[in-house]
Amino acid sequence: MTSTDTLGGARETAGPARPDDLAAALLTPGARRDPYPLYARMRSEDPVHRSPQGIWYLTRYADVEAALGDLRLSNDRDRMTRAYSGLGGDLKAFSRLTERLGRVMTNTDPPDHARLRKLANRAFTARRVEALRDGVQRIVDRLIDEAVAAGPAMDLIEAVASPLPMSVVCELFGIPEVDRPQVKSWFRRFGRLSEDIGKSEAAIDQYEEYLSGLIRQRRRAPGDDLISALVATQAQDERLTDSELLSTCFVLITAGDETTTHLISNGVLALLRHPDQLARLRADPDLIRGAVEELARYDTVTQAIVRVVAQDLEIGRRTLREGDLVYLFLGATNRDPERFEDPDRLDLSRPGNRHLSFGHGPHFCLGGPLAKLQAEVAVGTLVRRLPELRLADASTLDWRDNPLQRRLTALPLAY
Repeated sequence: MTSTDTLGGARETAGPARPDDLAAALLTPGARRDPYPLYARMRSEDPVHRSPQGIWYLTRYADVEAALGDLRLSNDRDRMTRAYSGLGGDLKAFSRLTERLGRVMTNTDPPDHARLRKLANRAFTARRVEALRDGVQRIVDRLIDEAVAAGPAMDLIEAVASPLPMSVVCELFGIPEVDRPQVKSWFRRFGRLSEDIGKSEAAIDQYEEYLSGLIRQRRRAPGDDLISALVATQAQDERLTDSELLSTCFVLITAGDETTTHLISNGVLALLRHPDQLARLRADPDLIRGAVEELARYDTVTQAIVRVVAQDLEIGRRTLREGDLVYLFLGATNRDPERFEDPDRLDLSRPGNRHLSFGHGPHFCLGGPLAKLQAEVAVGTLVRRLPELRLADASTLDWRDNPLQRRLTALPLAY
């Protein structure tokens, strides 16, 4: 979802929020800078909150974990479109994008979801992801070399965190080096769908045509890349249509780009704000795997995901009716003291760190292992290679105006 998503309340700029205005409070500048105190209040005062527009907000770990595995809460494209239409907003960008994507695993429910997910699981294996580690390391080293050569400061997002996932996915899918600048240009246009539907749809058209050409090439001459693996899987399962194969490629290539970028940038910022934990990681680089899990928990990129009630159900003694929209606040669950001891503390060796940053249940994020691999390499290398790494100007830090996503506009660093 984009920054055009409605959260069920008018924007407020000042003054404390009353309990029935908790949803609106998420849209204030203070919550954009730091939503976690508000989440604590929501968990305490009204953990199954209903906004004036009738949208539900779930903030407790136990409720959200159960909801993510409950098939009465739907991720189906058509249900979602109808639910948003009932709010009376301008849904041109949302509805056109979902129509263009078709039915893919991210906007379907079982049994279709299971069939499409099986395709991706066969090709997108843990072994294939881990085999990328050396390549990711080379890309990270090159990006840091270029940033250091350019001067004594950098915007981490522009210099490393943003170009890394795009470069990695191009390697994974076997996109030729000569085509990568154009692919990156299409990606930038996708992100502006709500601003300029025409240009974004033209980019989607061009990108789909390009992907179709790659699929045809891999059918003729398979390689050791993910598109070839998906094509081979389709050949084993005649139920998978060409349109579904194309949409699956589209989603897998695009899905992890922004999430990975901001897992890295949010994580580095958290370390710089907690010098004791940064010192621990420098002293013991082997902490990096657990450190990335904790960084993902501590400042979650995907703050909330959306579901639609497909069948009436009860959560926290509240009855949710068919057709209602439900926002599951992963960022709030990851700071729930009922699940995590001292949840507002960053602890790189936190035990039993079963955060929900990558979801849970049938729609658990398929690209999570790849995102975490990139964060392990990027964060670990920055900490090792730049011992004087620090914030260049903390006063300029700003967050994008989208309460469903926790994304910095820039992260200026000196070294």
